[in-house]
Amino acid sequence: MTKVAALLLAGSLGLAACASDEDSGSGSGSSGGDTASDLKIGLAYDAVGRGDKSFNDSAFAGVEAAIKEHGGDFSEVTPNEDGSDRAELLAQLAEQGFNPVIAVGFAYDEVIADVAKDFPDTTFAQVDGSVTLPDGSSKGDNFTGLLFSEEQGSFLAGAAAALKSASGKIGFVGGVETTLIQKFQAGYEAGAKAVKPDIQVDSQYISPAGDFSGFNDPARAEILASGMFDAGADIVYHAAGGSGTGVFRAAAAAGGRAIGVDSDQYQTVGDPALQAVIMTSMLKRVDNAVKAFVDSFVDGKVAGGEDVVNDLSTEGVDLATSGGFIEDIQDQLDEFKQQIIDGDIEVPKTP
Repeated sequence: MTKVAALLLAGSLGLAACASDEDSGSGSGSSGGDTASDLKIGLAYDAVGRGDKSFNDSAFAGVEAAIKEHGGDFSEVTPNEDGSDRAELLAQLAEQGFNPVIAVGFAYDEVIADVAKDFPDTTFAQVDGSVTLPDGSSKGDNFTGLLFSEEQGSFLAGAAAALKSASGKIGFVGGVETTLIQKFQAGYEAGAKAVKPDIQVDSQYISPAGDFSGFNDPARAEILASGMFDAGADIVYHAAGGSGTGVFRAAAAAGGRAIGVDSDQYQTVGDPALQAVIMTSMLKRVDNAVKAFVDSFVDGKVAGGEDVVNDLSTEGVDLATSGGFIEDIQDQLDEFKQQIIDGDIEVPKTP
């Protein structure tokens, strides 16, 4: 018996209760259409779960759109606070017949390869997870990586911040100091310096690598962002998931501006006072990537054992225009965008 199978057997009763009873973290939904379908999508969220007004919500939107188009059912699960049950949750979905199973976030890297091996007849996908493991091995032919060029979209966010900054000082708040979030930082800093080489960028992280609490600590995010505003920054960009509301609160209190991430947070933040300070958001179209993956699954066209990269050329990343705050600099941003697409600008992935 494999480790995953043993864990599943030991925790199946508790997981079943969790998967059926939790209103906001785990549950099931049904098709928005009138006809029945064999499609059953399993969606395993990153930390916080649905309701983060960012990353997880975007993944859910993709599943929701797929169910609306194709019919069928879905089940959604959220890991516990320390993420120790991620393997069990994925295995639970696969054992219950959900196929495909989509994991949201790089934190599933350590477990999804083993689960995919235990369920070879289930198709798995992972947002922000490559098919290739650090040791060079593959997660399997039944796995698809859904990747994004976050550094490209963040370059545009940095350029927008530099074009709009009056103080010549801007900030970046990352959720967890990992190679993925460093891509946001690297792109942001490069975009800002492409506009103003002498601009000062204060980049800080809420939690170190391995500690995923940084994606759900708006209080700490507010402290970091407030310090940046106090030091003269007038715009702060966050790549911190559910912690981002803390950055927005700091911007509102300081009379500054903020840049959201993943979703169009001007539309999702739900608070007019915070909405007013969100000048743009770096759109990471997790919804489009998830929907396209499910479409391919339904059509029988998922190759497996491959990564799908979503970048500026595929509109996988971009900047939101809600509120009209960047309308006056759109032409300049479009020029940078085209230069990146054409290969004239190569955006760094590390700070």
